[in-house]
Amino acid sequence: MTSFFQSLGMPFEGAWLLSTICGILLIALPLMLAVAMIIYVDRKIWAAMALRRGPNVVGPFGLLQSFADGLKVFLQETIIPSAANKGIFLIAPVVTFTVALMAWAVIPFNSNAILANINIGLLYVLAISSLGVYGTIMAGWASNSKYPFFSAMRASAQMISYEVSIGFILICVVLWAGTFNMNGIVLAQKGHVLGIINGFVANPLLFPMWVMFLVSSLAETQRAPFDLTEAESELVAGYQTEYSSMAFAAYWLGEYANVLLMCALNATLFWGGWLPPLDIPVLYLIPGFVWFLLKIFFFFFVFSWVKATVPRYRYDQLMRLGWKVFLPVSLAFVVIVSGYLMATGHFA
Repeated sequence: MTSFFQSLGMPFEGAWLLSTICGILLIALPLMLAVAMIIYVDRKIWAAMALRRGPNVVGPFGLLQSFADGLKVFLQETIIPSAANKGIFLIAPVVTFTVALMAWAVIPFNSNAILANINIGLLYVLAISSLGVYGTIMAGWASNSKYPFFSAMRASAQMISYEVSIGFILICVVLWAGTFNMNGIVLAQKGHVLGIINGFVANPLLFPMWVMFLVSSLAETQRAPFDLTEAESELVAGYQTEYSSMAFAAYWLGEYANVLLMCALNATLFWGGWLPPLDIPVLYLIPGFVWFLLKIFFFFFVFSWVKATVPRYRYDQLMRLGWKVFLPVSLAFVVIVSGYLMATGHFA
């Protein structure tokens, strides 16, 4: 895109800046539209699980329900508690929403459809996802209310607990792929098993890592059964209790953007990303971004399915799973995977 703007007579610096802005908009605007539609899909899946109709009034088949909800919260008054720290209170949802969008910069939608094809893409995602908890902690502290503060403390403990095991899981992927580049990780999965299956998930040593990564993704995004930060029977609405209007909507947008990000990471790191499921020439006739979007939708369906069917964990169960199960198992698999790769001459 930079070369296109240069052909119009623009200097390199201006062409690069304009092409970067266009790339950001090409990701951010469809992503925000996707978040609106995915909330509708989420509610439809929950309704189907409970033998209900779900949204079906606003627009054909209820497709405009999310936009109606957005208009409603936009027109509401923003109420700031008198004892709150107003600056941090208003910045917190902006932090959550912004961080949720930043990680998409290194997600490859196709072989050449990536905003920033950097060599440390996976490290960038890990670093950015770690920042997401700050929006929650800021909201809990700035609200100057007990329930949001309890929720913020839960969120920080929960995200730290599961990011440790996620780090070890990603080490296994990097060891096998030999790169931190997201496109490189996708290409390393081509014909990975039996020369025909595209994806690390079919590898017996990496399949348990994918299962743990999927569960950790649910915990990282505070989705059921790990939604302890928003346990309505205990904390009213958690860190969002004192929020209204667009600040509340920003948290919803950030939450679902994070969910879509985790779905994209599951697809990219273990299921071949934009590659077709099988390394068969005829399947490559379908564009890569179509395969990628189908995989994201599949994982989002799994997320919604779990939320509609699995009861919420107790907090001690959540912590035990993270520290006493996932951490030692993921650490053991780092040793097993690296030992196997050394023994088979993978690093030679």
